[in-house]
Amino acid sequence: MRVLITGANGFVGRQLVQQLLEQGQLRDRPITALLLLDTRFDELPADPRLRLHVGSLGEPALLRRVLADGIDVVFHLVSVPGGQAEQDYPLGYQVNLIASLELLDQLRQQARPPVLVYASSVAVYGADLPLRMNEAAPPRPQLSYGAHKLMVETLLCDLARRADVDGRALRLPGIVARPRQANGLRSAFMSDLLHAYAAGQSYTCPVDEQATAWWMSARCCVNNLIHAAELRGLAADTERVWQLPVLQLSMAQVLDALANRFGDAARAAIGFAPDAQLQTLFASLPPLRTPRARAQGFCHDGSAANLVRNALEPVRRCL
Repeated sequence: MRVLITGANGFVGRQLVQQLLEQGQLRDRPITALLLLDTRFDELPADPRLRLHVGSLGEPALLRRVLADGIDVVFHLVSVPGGQAEQDYPLGYQVNLIASLELLDQLRQQARPPVLVYASSVAVYGADLPLRMNEAAPPRPQLSYGAHKLMVETLLCDLARRADVDGRALRLPGIVARPRQANGLRSAFMSDLLHAYAAGQSYTCPVDEQATAWWMSARCCVNNLIHAAELRGLAADTERVWQLPVLQLSMAQVLDALANRFGDAARAAIGFAPDAQLQTLFASLPPLRTPRARAQGFCHDGSAANLVRNALEPVRRCL
């Protein structure tokens, strides 16, 4: 089993690498090669199954070399975050759209249709969501990032219809807790709040205490990505895009869960200075029903307490 992860040095990518190395198999076959593609790599486990490819997904020649010996499963995670893609349109266009289209085209030419798990986003829905939101809601992206994600979903579904690529797209919510560093994510406040509270540091949240967002830990996200790759028997005309189940939580509910785990003292250090645009795009999200995704075995963290534990508990290191 040869597995490729694009964006493998990213926040979710590194945890996915670790989980796949630990479990050692995918789709009931041992993983013999785990190919990692990113522009750079930080410290990684010393494992003979790893094959590192340094460079941009936007380099077709590099991608051809990566895929030259064939591929069975691809996790396509690389992307320019929404805030950065909005500010630097050419970069977002090249990475989030053109490079993704090139990947799909090269996968289409493989001898056997590979399984492709694509990390899409709830950004495809845009803002002004209905009070009763469900997974069948029509996409109306209001950022270039969401528009490009939707375009790639569309091509993925067409190639699945043609039986060229066995594609599966998952619309991801806010994934926590990302490292506290500049990352171009407009939703970074969700992770920053968790880190600040756990460390007992002061933090000014850019949305108000009653603002509601869709949450998922990286650990839960990785489990869902792997579950998507494991799905069998999907007909060519099966709908290939799933809205993952999410926890819809207010900042106050998350703070309560943090207080239960770390104590009440740090709560006094958390302030609020709402940004109207952030509040509209990322923190006015209604409950989201996902019966189709749940029936397929996808899940969320289960509770605010589980979210906090899963997001902040140190991840086991691969040896």
